[in-house]
Amino acid sequence: MKMSVLAVLLLSIAARAAATTTEVGPADNWTAIMQGLQPGDTLIMDDGTYVLNGYFSISLHGTSASPILIRAQDGARPVIQQNADQNIVNILGSTYLTIDGLTFTGGSIGLRFLGSAATPAMGGSDITIRNCHIHDTPANAIAANSSGVDYARFSFIHNEIDHTGDTGEGFYLGCNNNECQFHDSLIANNYIHDLDGATVTQGDGIEIKQGSYANVVQDNVIHDTGYPGITMYGVSGNGAVNIIQRNIVWNSGDNGIQVTADAIVRNNIVLSECSSCAAFASNAIQGASAANLTIVNNTFLAPGSAKGIRLNGVSGTVIVANNAIYAPNGNAIYANGALGGVTVVANAGAGSLSGVASGFDNSGNIASDFFSANLSGVPPQNLVPKGNVLVGTANASYLPSDDFSTNARTTADIGAYRAVASGNPGWPIQAGFKVDDQIFANGFEP
Repeated sequence: MKMSVLAVLLLSIAARAAATTTEVGPADNWTAIMQGLQPGDTLIMDDGTYVLNGYFSISLHGTSASPILIRAQDGARPVIQQNADQNIVNILGSTYLTIDGLTFTGGSIGLRFLGSAATPAMGGSDITIRNCHIHDTPANAIAANSSGVDYARFSFIHNEIDHTGDTGEGFYLGCNNNECQFHDSLIANNYIHDLDGATVTQGDGIEIKQGSYANVVQDNVIHDTGYPGITMYGVSGNGAVNIIQRNIVWNSGDNGIQVTADAIVRNNIVLSECSSCAAFASNAIQGASAANLTIVNNTFLAPGSAKGIRLNGVSGTVIVANNAIYAPNGNAIYANGALGGVTVVANAGAGSLSGVASGFDNSGNIASDFFSANLSGVPPQNLVPKGNVLVGTANASYLPSDDFSTNARTTADIGAYRAVASGNPGWPIQAGFKVDDQIFANGFEP
């Protein structure tokens, strides 16, 4: 029998009324309390170290009207420490869950998202991890990579991730060969660093695997990684393209940003230190190759013989426009494959071309084209353009609406920043979180 609208409303009100707020400390039976949270509940964790000595999992099911919140006490920084060779916390098939302000360390993988016995094909949905610190994990920090599982609408916002081990990814999202899908999610304003220690065999900052789609990766600061700062594959026809915007990467032991296909890459900065790599690269991987790619208004600095943009095995449409590329001793743009679908227009800087014949003004000078720039591969740098080769010379047809600092593009300038007469009007490039005011206005303030 169908329930009346009034009955449904009364049940909803009763469920919200039953929600509880519980405060715990390290000496309490916090694991049982956490595992027993119900829709609408809030768990507040006081300062201190919360020790785990074995496998620990939670399977929590909030709703859109009554989400579950686990958060640090105001001004506190609770630490969950796993002493066993186990993932710190396994999060099984959870929904409408937020974890805010906790530190995770030790164990194996930091946070791992998996299906549950009741819902083996659902790795989680509508989950937010924000303002957390995940560090010194013997394996990767955050993993949502279980075969046959769907991951939907995750938000990873303003987290610090550092000093991983083993394969060492900061974020490992999705599966090889389209065996699971991570989609419709946001990875924003995280600070990811030091993923290149002696025990790390790979060390991507953010890796999103083949078949994952409709994700946005933006405003992240990534440095000192073993593999690319951002690695992304193709979407395998599963959904909308991924978007990579307003990130900065430096001191990667590999390519700065590596994307195979099906993505928009705009307003990013790469300060490359790998002299045999590329600031941006697209390589054929797991059945995908360079196609359905838009690479616009980035700033790529490539020292030594490094390439600015390298496109290997092009098989479809690729747009390369309005990028500031400084690879004075190498190729600013290199491409091979089926190049009939490649559009190269209004790029400028220094370096040579290979595989394409035009669309790049190589008369740039790094010393005079920016307020303060060099090929050291590290900050500080002020990459706001001021030289004539970059200012007012972009192709307006491909111009994004904003720039690296989320300022509206009122002039058609090449590179990640719009030209501003006074120099950098926003966050100065440095280690730490990116803190532009407009990012906070868009809802990412911790």
